[in-house]
Amino acid sequence: METQKSPFKVERLGIIMRPDPNRPEEVEGVLNPAAARGPDGELYLFPRIVGKGNHSRVGIARVIFNDNGDPVDVERLGFALEPTEPYELRPEEGTGGCEDPRVTYIEKLKTYVMAYAAWGPTGPRIAVAVSKDCLHWDRLGPITYGYDEALGVDFNNYDNKDGVFGPNVFERPDGVLCIGLIHRPAYTTAETAPHGTKNPLPSIWISYCDANEVMKDLKAITRVDGHRLGIDPENEWEHLRIGAGTPPIRTPLGMMMIYHGVSGTLATKPGEHNMVNYTAGVVFFEPGRDGGLKYRSNTPIFIPETPDETQGVVNNVVFPTGIDDRGNGTIDFYYGMADRYVGAARLTLPDALPQ
Repeated sequence: METQKSPFKVERLGIIMRPDPNRPEEVEGVLNPAAARGPDGELYLFPRIVGKGNHSRVGIARVIFNDNGDPVDVERLGFALEPTEPYELRPEEGTGGCEDPRVTYIEKLKTYVMAYAAWGPTGPRIAVAVSKDCLHWDRLGPITYGYDEALGVDFNNYDNKDGVFGPNVFERPDGVLCIGLIHRPAYTTAETAPHGTKNPLPSIWISYCDANEVMKDLKAITRVDGHRLGIDPENEWEHLRIGAGTPPIRTPLGMMMIYHGVSGTLATKPGEHNMVNYTAGVVFFEPGRDGGLKYRSNTPIFIPETPDETQGVVNNVVFPTGIDDRGNGTIDFYYGMADRYVGAARLTLPDALPQ
């Protein structure tokens, strides 16, 4: 797999967060951070902090920049979320988790909205927390999905852990003013996939919540319906599955989201290990009635290459989840490195999207 053909230039900025050996809650890794600029202008990361037994919390860390404006380190500020609710706990195993957050600032709501994976008794499910300052977070509960007879499945029954809200309020295809949830329901066979699905592999879907209801009561953001397939795996570098990555951001080329693709082979026998690669691509689109797709990577823009990305808790993983627009077509993103460290990279946009 090569990235040389990609028109999107990516520069690694290095590891900015490693597990602290003196902190038991970090013994199994720090990874997959959300990112957001707070009202104070500081950049905050919200990494998944993994302790013994895969017990995961969502941390808070302030990013430290050098004189050149590059991220180089973090200051730990505590935790945004620790698993305490029934939907975040697995009492039979003595563990639980708040995992893989993504944070979106929704201007219309004047609120930071975190979608995260709650590792509870039924498996991973997307849950929501909100904040006004990036430092204090209030849970709203798990996402609930309205039933769509045409699809013939209940989305509430799928494992689902890659969720992120879009930043805009817009009209969905039926004309209702809405906020979009981008997510990845985990079906794997034609029998369990929504009706009409051509490719029964985990794909990126879009569901909608009624923006007028959310503006009356924030908890309404946890109720979504109108489910629509966004994109499904179609390239070799994503032939096993794809999933949401960073929150979408507005660029001169359109709304852009970095997403992940998974390729390789899955274990088929007890004792075998998956031999997979997590890589990253980009998708450009315009939210609205048509949900118009403008561009999608044919090749990944970012692949595991350094030893810290190819060797770790899970080998061969780059997993972008946080994004920070630096202006003038320069975008920093923050990513999990082999499920062990947090890395930073800088993406430079081309002048125009490839044809």
